[in-house]
This record gives sequence, C-alpha cells and structure tokens, in this order.
Amino acid sequence: MTKAEFAARLKNACAAVIAAEPELTDIDSRFGDADHGLTMTKIAGAISAAVDASEGGIQAMLDDAAMAVMSLNGGSAVPLWNTWLDGMQEGAPEGEEMDTAGIQAMFAKALEELDDMSGAKVGDKTMMDALIPASEAIAAYTGDESGLFEAAAQAARQGAEATRQFVSKFGRAKSYGQQTIGTPDAGAMSMSYFFQGLARA
Repeated sequence: MTKAEFAARLKNACAAVIAAEPELTDIDSRFGDADHGLTMTKIAGAISAAVDASEGGIQAMLDDAAMAVMSLNGGSAVPLWNTWLDGMQEGAPEGEEMDTAGIQAMFAKALEELDDMSGAKVGDKTMMDALIPASEAIAAYTGDESGLFEAAAQAARQGAEATRQFVSKFGRAKSYGQQTIGTPDAGAMSMSYFFQGLARA
C-alpha cells in the first residue's frame, strides 16, 4: 500500500467520523458531557488536514497527524487519540510504501502504546472495545492488504455493538452503573466509524 493510498483511506476514516457527529453527540448526551461528537469532529478534522499537508513518508504523515491532534483542546479523547496515532507512527515505515506485515506492525505498536496509557480492556465499555478486536483482526489477517481493513472494520463494528450489553467502568458514565446497559459507548462507536472509513479505498 502506498502512502497516497493509505492517506486516502485515512481521509475516508475521518469523513466517516465527522458524518457520525450527531449520533455520537446523542449517545454521549445520555451519560456523558454531550461533547464527544464535537471532540471527534475536531480530531478527525485535524488528522485529515495533517494528512493533506504532509510532505514526508508514511511515518512523517502519521507524526504530523499525532502532533495536530495533540494541539487540540478537548475531552479525554484527545490524549487517547494522540497516543494511538503516536504509536502508529512509531511502528510505521519511513518510506512511501508498506506491505501487510508493515501495516500489522504499525497497528500493533499503536495498540501497545494506547493500552499502556488507557488500561481499559474489552468489556469496560470504552473505545478499546472496538480498537482491541480491530487490532487483533489486523494481526491475524493473512491475505493481501486490500481486505485487511475490511476485516478490521467488521471486528470494530461488532466490538462497538457489544458495548450495549456492558456497564460503563470509565469516565463520567461510570457513575450511572447499570443504567448504561442498552446504550453503546460513544468512544467505541467513533473508533468503529474510523475503521469503517479506513476500509473504503
């Protein structure tokens, strides 16, 4: 996959998140601050603009995206997404191309960095409920890179949907306990939309 191809997928991912802003705001308004949709729109906009402006290779493009997110004012999503993107650039190739193994190394490093910071596991009703299954799907993938992100998107979608059954264990929603059952996690949903966009070439 070339830098240009990956850049196009990243922009599609950002567009998918921005399009979901009303839904993300509605979910977050039930047990949160009702700002997740707006925060994710800022994050997606910053990533998309950085991808457009980047002149280096794949690693430099992801570094630019991480820096752009870090400069934002926003909720807890800002440092989490910055950490994930920063991990991605650490695992990314410096050049303009990567194969399936390169993509797998990049997303494995990204998950490792965010896991260290977040501490959340599957079942805790956070963005990790979508990210961990998506990352595992990427790690287990054996075909060419064209279907890799589709496999990740499917896993992320299922993970995000599963959060409806869980009790929130992090953030403001934690204080609502059992009441949060039936509502999906906003962070997991935004991560799922990001991967759905990545699956569009």
